Amino acid sequence: MILDINKIRADFPILKEKVYNKNLVYFDNGATTQKPKQVIDTISEYYSKYNANIHRGVHFLSNFTTEANENSRKTIQNFINAKSEKEIIFTKGTTDSINLVAFSFGEAFINEGDEIIISEMEHHSNIVPWQMLCERKNAKLKILKFNELGELKIEELNELITNKTKLISVSQVSNALGTVNPIKKIIEIAHKNNVKVLVDGAQAIQHLKLDVQELDCDFYAFSSHKAYGPTGVGILYGKEEVLNKMHPYQGGGEMISSVSFEKTIYNELPFKFEAGTPNYIDNIAFAKALEYISEIGLENIEKYENQLLEYCTKKLKTIENIKIIGEAKEKSGVISFIIKNIHHNDIAILLDQMGIAVRSGTHCAEPVMQHFGISGTVRISFAFYNTLEEIDYFITSLNKAILMLQ
Repeated sequence: MILDINKIRADFPILKEKVYNKNLVYFDNGATTQKPKQVIDTISEYYSKYNANIHRGVHFLSNFTTEANENSRKTIQNFINAKSEKEIIFTKGTTDSINLVAFSFGEAFINEGDEIIISEMEHHSNIVPWQMLCERKNAKLKILKFNELGELKIEELNELITNKTKLISVSQVSNALGTVNPIKKIIEIAHKNNVKVLVDGAQAIQHLKLDVQELDCDFYAFSSHKAYGPTGVGILYGKEEVLNKMHPYQGGGEMISSVSFEKTIYNELPFKFEAGTPNYIDNIAFAKALEYISEIGLENIEKYENQLLEYCTKKLKTIENIKIIGEAKEKSGVISFIIKNIHHNDIAILLDQMGIAVRSGTHCAEPVMQHFGISGTVRISFAFYNTLEEIDYFITSLNKAILMLQ
């Protein structure tokens, strides 16, 4: 299937906007994606017509919105091929999902002297919660390194794992390097050693087709806003048998079956991990975003975005004094680079003046920058609404910026 990019772009109102009287070129999709009108209209419709707190009321509005929220859970279940809707927990985002596991799994399974393994290329949200858990439990955090291409040294994983290792937490796609990690192989090695695996899918869910049963991960975390949905919504997938052994992350309404001053009985899955009023309208809009992705087809999206990645990489390599940071054989639509003797922020600021939105800095992945001995990079990240023409304009603009800064 050949994507009709003009038709797709017409669904995204913001792409018609201008920045400094220039057509907007949005290459910061790794930070957040733009939203199609189908998602925007859903949010407006539900606030205008159906808004009512879910699970608590017996009136029409509450029942209508409750059903829509739970249908959204089923949509997400089907999108990732989870075995049960009980395995789909609504959170605030990937960070919240990882913190939930770090606390709840940590309380249930991590003891003094136990070990957790993460990779050197992780986002801070997949580093700090595990550091906090290790401090709390007097456990040990171990690091799987990557090579100069930005590829994990999988051959070292067996040496890192011991009989004290309880969990491996690793990103499927690096937000700073674009590396697509061999997650299935990592899971196979971990499970042979009776080790659970959490996959950070924040940079993968919108680019790569996912089947959590085939992958066999124990947990999978991702965010709505990086997959064309609203901000403030995320998902934690967890195997039902593991989630049942974990205590709630937060206490309050909805996560209970009954409360007395003598004893509280927790609700069943998935509700025992969903304390308080959920972000139900954005949950519903997220399902609409996933339906939109499904209509286009993730296989089609991956193929098209790989074309953008290859085209832009070749163009960038023609520029003098450029160094691409992260050249793994398997990559998704992210390119990070530096220009010799020019600060990454200066490049980003000038590109912005030309209407091009890119990201500069450490990308919440300071250990990656430390590995390469740099202070940060310019990062461009693609979505299926980006075009080859935008890349051509970006390359021309980048060359202008370099000339101005030399």
